[in-house]
Amino acid sequence: MEEQLLEKLRIREVIENWALWRDSGDWDRFRTVWAPEGEMMATWMQGPAEDFILASIDGWNKGVSILHFLGGSSIDITAHRAIAQTKMTITQRADVEGVTCDIICTGRFYDFMEKQNGEWKVVLRQPVYEADRILTVAPGETPELDPELLAEFPTGYRHLAYAQSRIGYPVKKDMPGLTGPAVENLYERGSRWLIGQ
Repeated sequence: MEEQLLEKLRIREVIENWALWRDSGDWDRFRTVWAPEGEMMATWMQGPAEDFILASIDGWNKGVSILHFLGGSSIDITAHRAIAQTKMTITQRADVEGVTCDIICTGRFYDFMEKQNGEWKVVLRQPVYEADRILTVAPGETPELDPELLAEFPTGYRHLAYAQSRIGYPVKKDMPGLTGPAVENLYERGSRWLIGQ
């Protein structure tokens, strides 16, 4: 019991380091949280961890502001594999139809973790997008959203996807949400991961 608690704390440390190092631009340390075969599935980019890091650096250099705040975690461990779910909020500041806004998206990080050479690493990070909203930075301003474009995206990350598409990112339109086939398939993959498949 004590050893499993320590393993969960080690996993949680990796998850916290991911957010802190990515959001502060500490790219060398950010690379250390990933397995060599690590992959990231985000609304705006899906692929190998190194590609995600390079795209994040490029966005950082262009002034793209995406911040992460973490909440509680639930971690299931089987031998050298784990599934970690962590409540999170993504906040992106962006120009939305000429108005400076904060887009706030709440969900979970669903992480496929593996202990490699004695250290826990992220093999796959799949966010689950549950709900989002837009807040204007200056009181009294309201962006006029294109209702047809907004309707193209799932409700869990509709406003985030809208803003990201407007600044040029090709947004994936079938990411897991609170309910539905995509998140059910993710849970099934997580179950298979834990039994070694």
